[in-house]
Formats: sequence, C-alpha cells, structure tokens
Amino acid sequence: MHTTTTSGLTIETVTGLEAASALPALARLRIEIFRAFPYLYEGDEASERDYLRSYVNVPGAAIVLAKDGSRIVGAATCLPLAAETGNVQKPFIEAGMNLSRLFYFGESVLDPAYRGRGIGVAFFKAREARAAGYQTTCFCAVQRPADHPLRPKTYVPLDEFWRHRGYQRRDDLFCFMSWRDIGEAAQTQKKLIFWTKHL
Repeated sequence: MHTTTTSGLTIETVTGLEAASALPALARLRIEIFRAFPYLYEGDEASERDYLRSYVNVPGAAIVLAKDGSRIVGAATCLPLAAETGNVQKPFIEAGMNLSRLFYFGESVLDPAYRGRGIGVAFFKAREARAAGYQTTCFCAVQRPADHPLRPKTYVPLDEFWRHRGYQRRDDLFCFMSWRDIGEAAQTQKKLIFWTKHL
C-alpha cells in the first residue's frame, strides 16, 4: 500500500485483500456519484461488487482511495488494458496497438463535498505511478448530446482538466458500453471516447 496526504485527506493505493475490504463502500459511492450527469447510471450494489472484483483479482490492478479519517470519500481504479473486457480492448486492437503496453484507468468517483481540493490530480498521479513500465495510459468518457434533457445548466465537462493532465482526446478510439439510465426500464448502449497519454 502506498499512502500520501492531499488537502487533509489520505490517498491510499491498495491491492488484493486491502482493495477487497473497500469494495462495499466503493460500490455504494459509485452508485451515488454515477447517478449524476453525464452517466445517469441506475446501479445496484451486487452488480457493482461483481464488477469491482476485477480490481482485486487481476495482477497489476489497483484502487486508489481518498479517505477522510476512516471514511472512503473517493476512489479511482486502474489495471492493465490486457486484463480489461473485449469491448474496451477492441478499438486498440483494431488500431494495431500493443495491449501489453497500455494501462487503463477505470473510473474516478469523489463525494461532491470534497471536490476542488486536488483529489482528482492525486488520483491521476497515483494511477500513473502504478502504470510505471507501460507506454501509454488511457481512459474513456461517455458521450451525451449537448441538448440532453437531464444535462444541468451548470454542467462543465472535464475535458480541460484532462488536457491539463497531459491527455489527448482520441475520437478515432471509442467503445460501447450498456447500462440502465435513471428512470429507464432496460439497458441502452452508450458511446465512450478514449483519452490517451504517452508516459
């Protein structure tokens, strides 16, 4: 486990059993945060814990936790792209890129009360440290239309934050994922665009 402090919070990179012990709290946090735009995700704890288990069992995977005392208020996930699902790997394979040189950042979630305190930057630094030895880091972000009825008037995309961290939007690299939006009865497919950074 690697630990630092940022804005009075503890930032811990955990793996294995330490990561497993965080899954219930992380599942609840993901469901809460991802209900907001642009994800609008209607989740449940059982499926969340099943999904997150890959970050416990896969060699090289890790979860970065932001903790206020003993309470988890944020988290970010990462693992080798070669261990991800086929739909996430597909655009890189089709582009002729070597999966073994790519490290994938899953999601970052943070309690709104703790935003604006440098935690997002700390999440990127911790995951990039975990990616030592890889050539490129990558993540993807869901695309929603500008006129989406649930888009808040105050919504600001994170594009500039990501560019400031050295990431480049790659419109040529995209994948599709399905989940159930708030208020919908069934899952629908969403397009996600990748962002990449050469280390």
